[in-house]
Amino acid sequence: MSLLLDDVTLTYPDGDGRLTALDAVSLTVPAGTLTAVVGPSGSGKSSLLAVAATLVTPDRGRVVVAGTDTGTLGPAAKAELRRGRIGIVFQQPNLLPSLSALEQLQVMAHLSGRRPRAVRDRALELLDAVDLAGQAHRRPHQLSGGQRQRVNIARALMNEPAVLLVDEPTSALDHERGAAVMALLARLTEERGTATVLVTHDRAHLGRADRTVTVRDGRLTEEAGPGPGPGPGAGTVTGPVVGGAADLTV
Repeated sequence: MSLLLDDVTLTYPDGDGRLTALDAVSLTVPAGTLTAVVGPSGSGKSSLLAVAATLVTPDRGRVVVAGTDTGTLGPAAKAELRRGRIGIVFQQPNLLPSLSALEQLQVMAHLSGRRPRAVRDRALELLDAVDLAGQAHRRPHQLSGGQRQRVNIARALMNEPAVLLVDEPTSALDHERGAAVMALLARLTEERGTATVLVTHDRAHLGRADRTVTVRDGRLTEEAGPGPGPGPGAGTVTGPVVGGAADLTV
């Protein structure tokens, strides 16, 4: 089990009171599975991702990443955990315009103090894994939108994370390129053994996910199909059952 959210509650200040973003949420995402999170804007998807990334500390509950209870860690230790065990794919690639695709990945590993030769070999291997081996020395303006997103994904995998968190990876892509990116994420999740959580508004490619959960009006419910189904190792969602679906508040 690589990612666990256990009874997580998160609130934000809202005038004289507080707004509940996550309420007693429990979600398990094992290694090698992809869980898609869908729902309208403002429903809690981003809060879920931020808590899982240890960027936001919940009011209560546990967030466990690769066996580490993040509630026991201070800010510096959480930053170290993010560098080494959590990969984040942002909605916009935010690639440095002056760096080649290869250098975008190398920068990530240098921050962790790895040896230059090992870093280069790892970066080239990942670019090959995302079908960009021939584009290693191209800068962002020389790459298509889909290729830039592939560099973004490879960069998130550079430090061999246990958990991969992906925010709207297809929002700026057409249907064909979006489908290719989703297929790539599903393949890499299985091959690299990451516990992947993917937030998306795009339902067209949910068949690539092992599991889909929906956030609406502060509630998180598990959907049935059309994906490959939970199987013995897919992620689980726990909470009171309402109308046959696992019901959580987010």
